[in-house]
Amino acid sequence: MRVLITGGAGFIGSSTAQMLTEVHGADVVVLDSLHPQIHGLEPESQSWTYQRAKACAEMTRGDITVREDLVEALRGVDAVLHLAAETGTGQSMYEIDRHVSVNVGGTGLLLDVLRKESHRVRRLVVASSRSVYGEGRYWAEGIGYFYPAGRAVEDMRAGRFDVQHPAGSGEVRVVTTTEDSFLQPASVYAVTKQAQEQLCLVAATGMGLTGVALRFQNVYGPGQCLSNPYTGILSIFSTQILNDQGINVFEDGLESRDFVFIDDVARANCLALTGDDSVTGVINIGSGVGTTVLDVVSALMSAYGREVPVEVTGQFRLGDIRHNIADIERAERVLGFTPETDFARGSAAFAAWVSGQPSSDPGGYQESLDELRRHNLLS
Repeated sequence: MRVLITGGAGFIGSSTAQMLTEVHGADVVVLDSLHPQIHGLEPESQSWTYQRAKACAEMTRGDITVREDLVEALRGVDAVLHLAAETGTGQSMYEIDRHVSVNVGGTGLLLDVLRKESHRVRRLVVASSRSVYGEGRYWAEGIGYFYPAGRAVEDMRAGRFDVQHPAGSGEVRVVTTTEDSFLQPASVYAVTKQAQEQLCLVAATGMGLTGVALRFQNVYGPGQCLSNPYTGILSIFSTQILNDQGINVFEDGLESRDFVFIDDVARANCLALTGDDSVTGVINIGSGVGTTVLDVVSALMSAYGREVPVEVTGQFRLGDIRHNIADIERAERVLGFTPETDFARGSAAFAAWVSGQPSSDPGGYQESLDELRRHNLLS
């Protein structure tokens, strides 16, 4: 089996490439633009994930917005794992054209090449995101399941961060979000991910390909970029802890996310690429467990054996969600996927990896917050 991974030199792509070659005996082709925000100016020496991908895959530096690059990369390929995307949620709100051009335009071009050029691709797997759900699924007393459109700015400025009851009073609780839940993306990035998955699934059906869209939750683990200030909070907090800087926790610190370990995500990708024709459509990939931001801070300080000041500031970013936890029943039933690494073990493994990496400059994170303020996206 020969697999093309777009964006394959990145965090998820390089881990999947390694698993495909070592466990499944596949030949892997990587197409990646090696964006400096992720890989630095000298990927050969600065990018751990580039080095991992190069060790197991055929590397091609190219761009998914360039037709010739796609045509060349698709030669002799049996399946495509489409990961290439601009991924900064906050950044997407002011770098709109770049996110739409790469995520939507690049995906459209990939599909156009698959439609018009000669190839032997039979399966297309695209990386989607939990962000397409927005706030996700909740249960409210007297109403049942509902899908909040988003939290009011005036509530959050008053310190009311939880999703409010639609009728004004009564018990409200978050529940796991199923694949058939209402979609209401709250950022430009999320809109582009919804467009990516729908484009791929519709076009794949029209071309007689097997199409799969994996909605990843918050992926973390060894290989996660430490220098990109728009990446996940584990990387950001780790850099701050290791530089003995205080941590600024948004809202009240009780907002939660479904953190899924990188090895589990790579395994899900492999299952989607190697499965039979019954593996199709949209599938949530997560742990099925919510972890609060304060629990993340505590786990990392314990793993590094360091204590730094933690300030719960009540600040918030416009468009951020309160909770989102995946229902992974379909992943278990259709894909045969069950997460194997819980957050305690995963965060310890991540911290051990980070401790062996060159130190990162924590200044980039503050610059990213300043940029959000300049665009009135941080309150």
